[in-house]
Amino acid sequence: MLKPTDIERIKENCGISVRFVDNEEIRRLNKKFREIDKETDVLSFPSGDDFSNGSRFLGDIAISLEKAKSQSEEYNHSLKRETAFLTAHSVLHLLGYDHMNAEEEKKMTKKQKIVLDALSITRND
Repeated sequence: MLKPTDIERIKENCGISVRFVDNEEIRRLNKKFREIDKETDVLSFPSGDDFSNGSRFLGDIAISLEKAKSQSEEYNHSLKRETAFLTAHSVLHLLGYDHMNAEEEKKMTKKQKIVLDALSITRND
């Protein structure tokens, strides 16, 4: 199993929460937390909480399975591949990566590829 510690050489244990939702719920979350009143594929909510036992909770992830399914059909790959991509993308956001400019996007895209390759997930899946 690939862990955030494998991606970033984080020494402490890490945890995340992943919630699969429908388009209605992801839209509600997007409006509530980002003030954007439309559905999206994935949302990341970093926590930054450190626990005294040495574990770190990175945050919460919400993935719209409806949106993931439509995107997998649009991009002609499996739902498995799309949800793996969205999960990797979101975990990278929890780890502090972003894609607001070309340089950041290049770094994040490279990390996403590393994660998907490590999981043996290809566009053909």
